[in-house]
Parts: sequence; structure tokens; C-alpha cells
Amino acid sequence: MAALPPPETTKALLARLWRHYVRHHRAGIALALVCTAALAGFTALYPLVIQQAFDLFTAGDNRIVWLVPPAIIAITAAKSLAQYGQAVAVQAVVLRVIESLQNDLFRALTRSDFAVLTAEAPARHAARFTADAQAIREALTKAINALADGLTVIGLVAAMVWLDWHMSLILLLLYPLAVVPVTRLGKRIRRASGGMQERVGETAAMLTESFSAARVVRSYGLEQQEEARAGRAFAALRDSLLAIIRTRSKLDPILEALGGIAVAGVLAFVGWKVSTGRGTVGEFTGFISALLLATRPMRALGSLNAALQEGFGGLIRVFAVMDRHPTITGGAGTLPEGPGRLAFEQVGFRYTGIDQAALTGLSFAAEPGQTVALVGPSGAGKSTALTLLPRLYDPTEGRITLDGVEIRDVTLESLRAAIAYVGQDAVIFDDSALANIACGHPGSSRAEVEAAARAAAAHDFIASLPQGYDTILGPGGSRLSGGQRQRIALARALLRNPRVLLLDEATSALDAENEAAIGRALETLREGRTTLVVAHRLATVQEADRIVVMQDGRAIEQGRHAELVAADGLYARMVRTQAFAVE
Repeated sequence: MAALPPPETTKALLARLWRHYVRHHRAGIALALVCTAALAGFTALYPLVIQQAFDLFTAGDNRIVWLVPPAIIAITAAKSLAQYGQAVAVQAVVLRVIESLQNDLFRALTRSDFAVLTAEAPARHAARFTADAQAIREALTKAINALADGLTVIGLVAAMVWLDWHMSLILLLLYPLAVVPVTRLGKRIRRASGGMQERVGETAAMLTESFSAARVVRSYGLEQQEEARAGRAFAALRDSLLAIIRTRSKLDPILEALGGIAVAGVLAFVGWKVSTGRGTVGEFTGFISALLLATRPMRALGSLNAALQEGFGGLIRVFAVMDRHPTITGGAGTLPEGPGRLAFEQVGFRYTGIDQAALTGLSFAAEPGQTVALVGPSGAGKSTALTLLPRLYDPTEGRITLDGVEIRDVTLESLRAAIAYVGQDAVIFDDSALANIACGHPGSSRAEVEAAARAAAAHDFIASLPQGYDTILGPGGSRLSGGQRQRIALARALLRNPRVLLLDEATSALDAENEAAIGRALETLREGRTTLVVAHRLATVQEADRIVVMQDGRAIEQGRHAELVAADGLYARMVRTQAFAVE
């Protein structure tokens, strides 16, 4: 949970919010200010009209019939228009500010280090766009509306002073007493808000995880266990929300009590003045009307601090993400053209917070157009090695070169443009088949997309979909089979026309028929490209130009299939074990 900022940091938050987000909407702010001033002015006229009406009524003046009703209708209509304009103008500005914040937050997350992004559940990140954004939106709305409330109170106070300045002194003495408890409660609300947002993120992460694992939950009969886990999360969220509600709920009673004391004091004083002939019924009624009209905006101003504290908490969390500078940044140069020679030179790597190294002294080379397979038992570091090439992580030792250039010395854009990745679980977006393939090379024509799909043996099944290439594939490609999703992913990689191709168990989850079809597509994809393959099934890598056998993060054997079998080491034992398992 983000720490609470000192007062000067709060000022810095407000200055940053104004400088980068709010001040760009001057036209909307100006319209809101005009409507706000009009709303406050027309509201302040009510007590004066009421005072005049009662004085005319008491005096038996017939203008009460033909003058006052039209005046009230005109003021009410004008106030209603101003109120509508103010509400729409304020929300238009606030929603645009929130949109800009969400865009910047999303940009910060998508460009942050892969390790930072994966350290938290996706639902926790999503909570910043919903719960935190809602808190900021509410705070901004109330802050801008506070101007209307403040002007309304000023106008009504002016009306009260005009009607009877003696009675106004009573209010002047009573309402400042609310400042101390309101300020203290606001600080407590900010602390409680931080805990509540954490619970929202945890609950969202738990729900996402549980629903994603629905097949395992039902297969293993874990419904009761998941219900208990959800119950604990909901209880923690309830406690956090209740803590805020308890603190918030103290505000209105405090303001209500102070308002009651003020009204009682004014009634006693005004009643005495009228009964002794020192005031008129109109003045009495107008003053009480002004006092009652001022109750709502004054109560809103009293609760403003609570909303602001929650909004500050949301801003702290959002800006904390934006201000987190990525440690993996590109170099100054662009990756030069080249055939795709790849070399790992004494590469070592360990994950943050884990003592044991994931890779140690890994060295191998892949010549242009060659296929190099990384094999070994689970946990040997094969997939980790693949993540280092596009710089999802950086080696902690050694270096990696592509066409003679260390990959840290070139821009991330040029490096990643030279690489395509196909994993075991094909990533399909909830978009059309055309868009899912075209994202491999943005700007590609429809003809180029279809050509890539044909090369990946995907065209026929895409053409048979209800809307062909324009068919929406559903979340995660739910409308496709596993083999179809994988062929979409291969078409995407083909369209990218990469210099280096990374295949991480690309066919391990498929049946024999689909594996054979995709294997043919992979042969097309590998032609003329340097390919790194991670595989558990050794039969799929026997034709590789080089096989790197890994164990405990080290390369313990290298060579072609026949050479490694003849050496009778770990690779040969793995081949015999898999052959025995097949038999």
C-alpha cells in the first residue's frame, strides 16, 4: 500500500494533476464556471424573493398575485438550466481527465519491465483502472462542485447579511467548529481507502484465478475450497469497506448537529426580534429560507475533505505506477541488417529474490538459417533462455549478440522487430481473424495476411468461419480449436517475416494430426531463418542443426542428434526413456 504523502507532496499531486491533465480543458472549465456562477446567483435570489413575497402578503399588496409567481418561475427555470449545464460541463471535464489518466497508466504498464508487470496478478492492475479511477473521479467531481457550493454559500450568506447581519454572526461563530473533526476524519479515510483498494485488487485477482481454473476446480472437486477462499476475500473486502463507511458516517451527524444548533439559535433570536417589533415576518422567513438552502451546500463542503482524501490515495497509486522507470531500456543504435547469426556468450541469469541461478555460463551459437534446439528436463532453463533474446529480462552475466551486435546496444523496437515468438499456448485476442494475424506486422494488406494464413495452413478453416477473416474469434480464441489457434499464431509470425524465430513447445499440446499439419507449416516458417526451439518431445528436434542439452541452467552437451546419441550422455538417456514410453 502506498505511503501517505506529507502536505507538500499533496500540493505536488494537485499541481501535477492540474499541469498535465486538468488545464488542457479550459473551454469546458470556463463553461462550468459560468454555469456555476449562474447557479449560485439564482439560488441566492430565492430568500430575497421569499422575503419580498411575505412582506407584500403581510401588507396586503396585490403585487403578490401578478409579480411574485412569474419571478419565481423565471428564477427556477434559469436555475434549472444553469444546474443542467454545470452538471454536464463538470462531468465532461472530469471524464476527459480520467480518460487521459487511464491512457497514461495503461501506457506505463505496457512499457514497464516484464518482471514488474508479471509480479502482480492482472486483476490487481485492472483495479487501478476501475476502483482508483472511480475514487479520483469522485474527488474531482466534488472538488469542482465545491466551487458551486462555495459560491452558493457565499451568495446565501450575502443574502442573510442583507436581511439581518446580527443573525449572521451566530452562524459565523458556529460553523467553523466543524473544521477540526472534518479534517481528522479525512486523514483516517485516506488511510482506510488505501487498505480498501488493496482488498479490491486482491479480490479481483482471486476471482480471475478461480474462474480461469474452472476445469481443474470441477475436476478435482475443489468447489468448497474455492468457496471458502472467496469467503475470506469477501470478508476482508467487507471489513475494509466498513472501516471507510464508519468513518464517513460520522461526518453527516456532526454537520447535522451543528446545523440544528445554528437553526435553533437563529430561530430563537429572530423570533425575539419579530415579537418585539425589531424585524418583519418577511425578513424572518427569508433568513430561515437562506439558512435552510445553505444547509445542503455546506454539508457537501464538509464531506469534500473525505472524498479528496480517497482521491489523493488513488492518485498516489496511479502516479506511483507512472513514475516507475523501466530498468530494461534500449540502446541508441538500430539493429543493422543481417542474416541472423545469434550467439549466447557465458550468459548467466537469476530471478529477483531467488538465490539459485536460472542460467549459468550458457554459451552456444546459431548460424544464419540454422535451427538450434534447447532440450533438457523441466526447470533446466530452456524457456528462460528464450525470454532473454527479446529482452523481457536481461542477463545478469555474459552477453547475447545478434549479427555481431550486443542486443543491449540497440533499440528495443528494432530488436523485437527482428524476432517472432510462438509458444505452447497461442495468444489470440478477442478480435477478428484478420486483426489477429495482421498484428504480427501492422499495416499489412489483406492479401499479405491471406498469404501468411495459406503458408500456415490456416486459410481454409478461416474461410469457412461465418464471416471469414472478419469473424470475431472470442476471448482467447474460444471459437477455435487448439490446432486452429496455433495456426493463427504461426500465420502472425510468418507475416512478421522475422530474422530470428523462437518456438517454445509450439506443438506439444496438439494431437498427432494437428502436430503434423503445423509441423509442415513450421518447416515453411523456418526456411531461411535462424530458429531457437524449446522442446520436450525429442522426436520433433532430431533434424535440428544443433541440439543444446541443458541441466540446472547449464549447457552440458551440444551437437547433432546422432553425435549426442553416440556420446551416451543425458541426451541419449532421454531419447531411450521417451522411446520406451512410446513403446
